[in-house]
Amino acid sequence: MVTQTEKLAIEGGEPVRRGGFHGWPVVSERDEQALLEVLRSGRWGSHAGNKAREFEQRFAEFHQAKYAVTVANGTAALEVALRAAGIGFGDEVIVPPYTFIATASACLMVDAIPVFADIDPETYQIDPRSVEQRITPRTRAIIAVHIGGGPADMDGVLDVARRHGLRVIEDAAQAHGAAWHGRRVGALGDLGTFSFQSSKNLTAGEGGIVLTNSGELYDLAWSLANVGRIRQGAWYQHEILGWNYRLTEFQSALLLAQMDRLPEQIARREENAAYLAAGLAEVPGLRPLRRDPRVTTHAWHLFIGRYDAAVWDGIPRERFLQAWRAEGIPVSAGYTTPLHHLPVILREIARLEAIAAGGRQSYDGWIAAGRPHPSPDSRRGMCPVAERACYEEGFWFPQHILLGSRADMDAIIAAAHKLWRRREALRA
Repeated sequence: MVTQTEKLAIEGGEPVRRGGFHGWPVVSERDEQALLEVLRSGRWGSHAGNKAREFEQRFAEFHQAKYAVTVANGTAALEVALRAAGIGFGDEVIVPPYTFIATASACLMVDAIPVFADIDPETYQIDPRSVEQRITPRTRAIIAVHIGGGPADMDGVLDVARRHGLRVIEDAAQAHGAAWHGRRVGALGDLGTFSFQSSKNLTAGEGGIVLTNSGELYDLAWSLANVGRIRQGAWYQHEILGWNYRLTEFQSALLLAQMDRLPEQIARREENAAYLAAGLAEVPGLRPLRRDPRVTTHAWHLFIGRYDAAVWDGIPRERFLQAWRAEGIPVSAGYTTPLHHLPVILREIARLEAIAAGGRQSYDGWIAAGRPHPSPDSRRGMCPVAERACYEEGFWFPQHILLGSRADMDAIIAAAHKLWRRREALRA
């Protein structure tokens, strides 16, 4: 007979965990002092004081890059990087579909066409073999996304790029402090971008940064983010068309304060992630993503695992995750639609392709004739690994969970074991 203690929470049993996990963001007196210093200085705007410059230098040095340009957010960083790399109308940029929409939408914002390459089934990182299969005469760049904070296969990506003469942009929005072969991500390719949005491992609520080792690309990125000014020019000297994407002194000061504890937080996440991965791997049908041995530091913005419904007697992922959450565990399915199935992305790609083929009038006529945009169904099977990750397999824990205690990790593992023992109840 099943005891009340062993019954699943969704059956009315006692959940494994009551009470929350480690919160985010982490705030200290140092953060308050940093903000008050800027407030009282009266120098609030971008580069009105010295906080933005100091943060750019410190973040670049931490990531072993020569140059950095702070911007308003991670999407803006991608747009600036793409434009600085010379990407524009009709160019093709190869991206993974298992990522936040900004990776693809930033391409569309500069009138380039995102082309989707599949991901590796063991790591969920962009697969260099799939990248090579997507290259056409119009391909100009690859965006390698370091999903979840784990570096992508940069050896493979850079090799493909070199052989085909392509730019490489690293979307490191989730990978603060991550390292590949001992080198931190962000300046392994031509340019790298980071986000400081509220969920990120280093946060100021919003913000972003562009890294590069090229002085030429740095000057161009700086100008693009500063309404077309040149670094040594006059205030009203605008040489190119650019955006106003600057970061404020408040955000820069807060990021400087947050960086003081980033190394310690990285170490803590590494320790807890290793323990959690080992524990979950003991539960049938739960497989943490494989860590590539060339990854020397994982940022762990996300702890991502794979759920195998076949092992769980056909129980759908959402039913499993619902039961896990009922046990007090903050787990989610993560991305539930691959980008190559998003109607807005398909619509914008169709628009650009029609204009590139026959001009604006051609596109207007195409719409007037009632021709439909491509449907998500027409793209099914294009990137089967990413589709499985979104629709069937993937599950996530956010980074701040990994800042908790060993008891927190044990609770997650214990709840998974409990679900396995009571999987007959889940099927019912």
